[in-house]
Amino acid sequence: MIEKATEVLKESTFLEFRLDYLAKPATALPALKQFLAENGAATAIATCRLKDNGGRFDGSKAAELEILLKAAAAGFHLVDIELESIEKLPKNTMSQLREAGAAVIISYHDFHATKELDAVYARIKPYAPDFAKIVPTARSLSDNLTLMKFLDRVEDESNSSVVGICMGEAGIISRVLGLRAGSAFTFAAATQGEETAPGQIAARTLLETYRVDQVDAATKIYGVAGNPIKSSLSPLMMNTAFRRETVNAVYLGLQTSKAEDLFKLAREVPIQGMSITMPLKQDVMPLLERTDALSAKIGAVNTILRAQDGKFYGFNTDVAGIVAPLERRLSLKGAKVLVLGAGGAARAAVFGCCAKGAEVFILNRTPETAQKLARQSGAKSIKRDLVAKTHFDVIINATPVGMAGIAKAGAKNVPVSPLEASEINARYVFDLVYNPIETPLLRMARQKGIAVITGVEMFVQQGARQFEIWTGKPAPEEEMLRVVVHSLRQGAEGVAETPAASVPAAKSEPVVASKAAVAAVAKPAVAAPVKAKATAVVVKAKPVVKSVVKAPVRKAAPVRKAAPVKPVRRKAPVKAAGKAKAKSR
Repeated sequence: MIEKATEVLKESTFLEFRLDYLAKPATALPALKQFLAENGAATAIATCRLKDNGGRFDGSKAAELEILLKAAAAGFHLVDIELESIEKLPKNTMSQLREAGAAVIISYHDFHATKELDAVYARIKPYAPDFAKIVPTARSLSDNLTLMKFLDRVEDESNSSVVGICMGEAGIISRVLGLRAGSAFTFAAATQGEETAPGQIAARTLLETYRVDQVDAATKIYGVAGNPIKSSLSPLMMNTAFRRETVNAVYLGLQTSKAEDLFKLAREVPIQGMSITMPLKQDVMPLLERTDALSAKIGAVNTILRAQDGKFYGFNTDVAGIVAPLERRLSLKGAKVLVLGAGGAARAAVFGCCAKGAEVFILNRTPETAQKLARQSGAKSIKRDLVAKTHFDVIINATPVGMAGIAKAGAKNVPVSPLEASEINARYVFDLVYNPIETPLLRMARQKGIAVITGVEMFVQQGARQFEIWTGKPAPEEEMLRVVVHSLRQGAEGVAETPAASVPAAKSEPVVASKAAVAAVAKPAVAAPVKAKATAVVVKAKPVVKSVVKAPVRKAAPVRKAAPVKPVRRKAPVKAAGKAKAKSR
């Protein structure tokens, strides 16, 4: 744990030590005391969560309290105790913790849903902790609204600062916008790959890609909506473009399979623009005020703009993203094109190529869907057994087959190809899947000496057009392409940030897990656990494991712009008051 904390301290000074991940937490405290004494810039949280509450400590509530009291005496500035524990401990527990000299966080986690947040807060409030931490799980995008409205209501209600985050892939938005809504800080993994809960973001990503410390009331919100979006590089690409062109905006992942859920969030946040991916490209059409003629003809959109009148308008930039790379290589007029799939991206490919005069054939796993699209577009459907016997100028894969995370039946994470090698007879093979860069389909085409077009070209092209629709500015295409290719190559080469040790998080592990977690105190001028105005990011650092012993994760302290974080005075716990400052009791 100490090795990991030392590493994390180079970038974050707000650390959470998950003592419950240690076999014998009490015996580690002397070494941790020395670490804190030697690293005065660190602000440290001690957590020893019980198994019943999502942690790994199998002792009693009294034993948990004893460890937290010893942690406070060892120099920890804050201690985190679960609501369920303090409700069962003696009435003088809060007095004991305060006398030990640490600020107190009372936390509550719901690993199943987002409900009754006010009722939970009402249970915490009588204890008057320095921080009340409430972490539900988002089952829909709308759950983020529930949390953020709650934060807004209670922000100035008492002397306690409130920390609120939604766990789950659908809760990513709360990790960035929750700070703006009133959360004192948020949590993230110390490094990519060490996430301790679904939807958790790496600290560096939170600060560099999402620029969480710069999100304010004037920041415009954009996002990519669909399911799955966990592996999407759209947030990286678009946030890079916003930063490059000095646009005060942030672009988030919005995981949902329901168009109504998406639009409920979009109307209330409000969201200014959205990239739409599978399976929503056709589902969102009825909810739009209007679409351009091309999108109406295709029957699918991948881009939504919220106009000044508050209404949503749809566009399709997939067509340009597909046609432009092809026309740089050949004339589509009279070309023989095979399109695999019949969903939103396939419709863009079919209509786009037909409009350029190509002879288009559609192959889909459901023949009736292919036949319907063929009738609508003036293309033709084709049977699978004829593909190997036919030579095409271009084969376009517009299905998700081959995408990272799409596995072969019975084999985990083994990408597959939509065609067999014997069926690939063409001058060019264009795979719209961009992650990985080299899909199984493209690999087989290269082996047969066929020229390939990667999905990265299409991905950047369509994204650049979206950026221009939303901002009215020329898109920084070269920079967008650079960051996407760099990220994909890192992933392919296995050189992306990886965990220092393989320590699996518990299935029900809350945001604070055995890995490095970053808690970002992010509303500008929000009270951090120290006497300073700052945006704070708490990073959890996963311990380096030398044997079978599993060590806890550490969370990073608030990142301060003006000055390094100073340790809280040992004489009294820190008390956060209001939005702007923290004051000692």
